[in-house]
Amino acid sequence: MNLFELVERLFEQYGYLVLLIGLPLDFIALPIPPGNSTLTYTGFLTYKGIIDMVPAVGSAFMGAAMGLTITYILGYKLGMPLIERYGKWLFIKPSLVEKTQAYYNKYGNKLLIICFFIPGVRQFIGYFIGMIRVPYRTVWLYGYTGVAAWVLVFFSIGFIFGEQWQYILNVVEHYLKVIFICLASSFLVLLVWSRVKREKAKKLSKVTRNE
Repeated sequence: MNLFELVERLFEQYGYLVLLIGLPLDFIALPIPPGNSTLTYTGFLTYKGIIDMVPAVGSAFMGAAMGLTITYILGYKLGMPLIERYGKWLFIKPSLVEKTQAYYNKYGNKLLIICFFIPGVRQFIGYFIGMIRVPYRTVWLYGYTGVAAWVLVFFSIGFIFGEQWQYILNVVEHYLKVIFICLASSFLVLLVWSRVKREKAKKLSKVTRNE
C-alpha cells in the first residue's frame, strides 16, 4: 500500500479528521504525510467525487490554521527563554534574534503570506514568528491569509488537473525550490554586501578621526 492509498483509506475510516490532525502535524515539523501532497490528493479525491469540496477545504484550512497557531504559541512561550538559557550552545545569541526581528519588522509581514509555499520554511515559520513576538493580530491578518492561499492552491492542483495531479505537483514543487534557492542566495548576497558596506564606513570613520 502506497502513501496515497493509505490517505484514501484513512479518509474512508476517519473522514475529514485526516486533515484536522494531519495538517497540524505537518506544521509541527512532523510531515507525515507531507502537507503539499495531502492537500493535492484531497483535491483529487474531490475531483473523483469521493469527498465533498466545502468540508474538505474547510477542514484543510482549520487543520493548517491550528498547526500555525500551535507552533506560534510554542515559539512565543518557549522560544526566547530557551535561547537565553541554551542559545550559546547552539551559537544563537539573543542579539541575533533581535537583529532578525528588525529585519522581519521591515520586510516580514508580506513575506508571511507566501512563506507557506517555501519548502522547509512552513514547518518552522510559526515557531519563528512566535519567538520574535510578532503580534497575534499580524498573524491573524497575514499568517492565516497565507495558510488559506496555500490550502487553496494545492487543493486546486488536485481538483483541476485530476489524474495528472502528481505530475503537476512535481513541477510546481520543483519551481518553488528554484525560487527559494534564488531568494535565499539573493538574501545572502544582500547580507554580505550590507556587512561589507558597514565595515568600510567604520574604517572611513576611523581614518577621518585620525586626521
